[in-house]
Amino acid sequence: MKIISTVALQPAQRSAILNAVPGADLADRQCRTAEEVSELVGSGCDVMLTFRVPNDIATRARGLKWIQLLSAGADHVLGGPLKSTPMAITTASGIHATPIAEYTLASMLAYAHRIHLAIRAQVRREWMRSGAFMAGVDDIRGQTLGIIGYGSIGRETARLAAAFGMKVIALKRNPADRADPGWSPAGLGDPEGKIPSRIFGADEREAILRESDYISVTLPLTDHTRKFIGEREFAAMKPGAYLVNIGRGEVIDERAMAAALTAAKIGGAGLDVFEHEPLEASSPLWDMENVILTPHISGANRGYMDKACELFAENLKRFAANRPLLNLVDPVLGY
Repeated sequence: MKIISTVALQPAQRSAILNAVPGADLADRQCRTAEEVSELVGSGCDVMLTFRVPNDIATRARGLKWIQLLSAGADHVLGGPLKSTPMAITTASGIHATPIAEYTLASMLAYAHRIHLAIRAQVRREWMRSGAFMAGVDDIRGQTLGIIGYGSIGRETARLAAAFGMKVIALKRNPADRADPGWSPAGLGDPEGKIPSRIFGADEREAILRESDYISVTLPLTDHTRKFIGEREFAAMKPGAYLVNIGRGEVIDERAMAAALTAAKIGGAGLDVFEHEPLEASSPLWDMENVILTPHISGANRGYMDKACELFAENLKRFAANRPLLNLVDPVLGY
C-alpha cells in the first residue's frame, strides 16, 4: 500500500501510520499549493492524507482509492475536484471537538462577563466600573444553550456546557437518531445523545432559537444548510441572545446578522467563520462592540496532527481489513 501525506509528518506520527499497516510505503512532504500536491501524487498512490485536493486528482493520482481529509468539512472538495467521483472520502471530524468546544465556551463566557468590552477599555486606558457595564454582566449557569448541528463538536460543547450548569437543547437532521457513529476520543462528547433535554428537527429552527439564550452553530456547509439562519431566524431569537458560529460562514446570512446586531435584535455574536475569508476590511462586523471576531482559528491546537494521525491510523487498519471507514462522507448529504 502506498500512502502519501501532503503534510510533513513528525517521527511519532509516521510511526503511528506505519504501525497501522506494516510494510506500507509512506511519503510525506509539506505542500502549500494544489500544484505541489499534484506533483507529489504524480507517481500514484492508494491513500492520501491531505488538506488540499487538486481539481485533477482523479486522473493525476493513479490508483487512488481513498482520501483522508484533515478538515472536518468536505464542502471544499465535494463542490469541485471530487464532485462526481465514487472515490471514498473521510473527514477528520472529531479531532477538533476539544479546541472548538473550549473556544465556544470561552466566547460565551467572554460575552457573559463583558470581557470583550473590558479589553477595548484596556486599549483606551479606561477604568470601567460604571453601573451600566456591571449591570450587564451575567452568569451562564442556568442559561439555555441551543446547539445547531449535533456532531462531534456540538456534543463536546454540550458536555462542557452541562458542566457549567447550562440547560442544553440541540437541533439535528434526524432527531430520532441520537447516537453519533463518528470518531471521538474516549470520554469526550455525548456519543449516545443523552445530554440535550430535547432535540429539534431541521424544520424547527425557529422553535429552538426562541428558547435559547446562547446559540452554537456547528453545521457543515451543504445545499440544505446554506443560509440556514437568516432574517426570519434572527427575528425569532431572544433580544439578548448570543450566537457563536464555528461551522461555516455561509450557513448564516451575514447581511441579516449584521442588521440584527446593529438593531440590537440579538445581544451579540462570536464569529470565527465568514461568508468570504479573509473578512473584507469594509465589513461592519469589525467595528461592532457586541461582536467577538477571530480569523477561522477555533480549531487550532498544538496537537492537531497527532489527533489526525490517531484517527488516520484507525482508518488505515479498517481500510486494510476492508471494514467500514470512520467519518465516511455521504456525497448526497454533503458530510
